Amino acid sequence: MSALQGPLQFSTVAPWFAQADALAADEVVDLAAVTHCDSAGAALLLELQRRARAKGRSLRFINAPAQLRDLVNFFGAGPVLGLAA
Repeated sequence: MSALQGPLQFSTVAPWFAQADALAADEVVDLAAVTHCDSAGAALLLELQRRARAKGRSLRFINAPAQLRDLVNFFGAGPVLGLAA
């Protein structure tokens, strides 16, 4: 299991994108320690899901904070990420 932490925003996601293949290889990504998420963070989660699916894997996100769930649902990506309300 992998874990993302801190803010997932435009100024902070580059290091996470650099680890995207490793993160997408895990079955579960824990989001409990994410403190804030903007559209760049949502894009990161979508990219992780895309990479996992491209390799025939399933990826689950767990413990998503309410702010993150609200954002991805606003963009209509909640069902794709498994974060639907």
